[in-house]
Amino acid sequence: QNNAKVAVLGASGGIGQPLSLLLKNSPLVSRLTLYDIAHTPGVAADLSHIETRATVKGFLGPEQLPECLKGCDVVVIPAGVPRKPGMTRDDLFNTNASIVATLTSACAKHCPEAMICIISNPVNSTIPITSEVFKKHGVYNPKKIFGVTTLDIVRANTFVAELKGLDPARVSVPVIGGHAGKTIIPLISQCTPKVEFPQDQLEKLTGRIQEAGTEVVKAKAGAGSATLSMAYAGARFVFSLVDAMNGKEGVIECAFVQSGETESPYFSTPLLLGKNGIEKNLGIGKITPFEEKMVAEAMSELKASIKKGEEFAKNFK
Repeated sequence: QNNAKVAVLGASGGIGQPLSLLLKNSPLVSRLTLYDIAHTPGVAADLSHIETRATVKGFLGPEQLPECLKGCDVVVIPAGVPRKPGMTRDDLFNTNASIVATLTSACAKHCPEAMICIISNPVNSTIPITSEVFKKHGVYNPKKIFGVTTLDIVRANTFVAELKGLDPARVSVPVIGGHAGKTIIPLISQCTPKVEFPQDQLEKLTGRIQEAGTEVVKAKAGAGSATLSMAYAGARFVFSLVDAMNGKEGVIECAFVQSGETESPYFSTPLLLGKNGIEKNLGIGKITPFEEKMVAEAMSELKASIKKGEEFAKNFK
């Protein structure tokens, strides 16, 4: 059943290119359609020479977008502008909100049944935008719209493994909440294998996971944000989703989705994935007082970002 048709919107960008490479490299993908407003024919030509089975086609500009989306099972959207030093994810709102609204509007029209995976920041606002756009078109299915927060999990796994001398591939830390600053809540208490840290080290580790994106933005000194690790995390999420769509049992990933688990209308928690997207929201589970406090403190920022996204979508033409 490994016949997933995947579209990448924003395929020529810093995340889009390595993400498309990872998707082309996977036996799960049979068709890869790439869309952007520049350079896609070149990126597609380049990738099409790779000796894996996925066919690759590039689409350029808004008039070619419908063709790119037709028949897609999964659409991944890394389009938009990256952060520069000193910027928060929210600073990207004005530019990226319009881009996401335009692209998801095309998805609602041309592949309403597809799984939609949003990478474009600020995810805490771009997911509510996507939902509102799908509602406007009368094709909203909350089980199929995902804010990709996988990079937070990947980072948490890596940093915990480094501190404990473990193999990062065997470490699994759920990260809940949102995808910006203090809304990123790593549940170290639920890590497998079980790990313990003294409180001061735990606070430092948590802070590093929350600010890891900024760490990369600073290190790149104006030349971009996390693109390679984000491409890896985006591909990991897509592969999990496709595995679940193919009938694999017990596939669990965290993602920022419409949720009734907290007072925030959208919230990231571990999700059991299935043929139709979210099979079951596994919720927050048992957490420590330190983690409970982080959840409580994230609420006002989360709700404000969500409201901002919804307001934008209501006025978007």
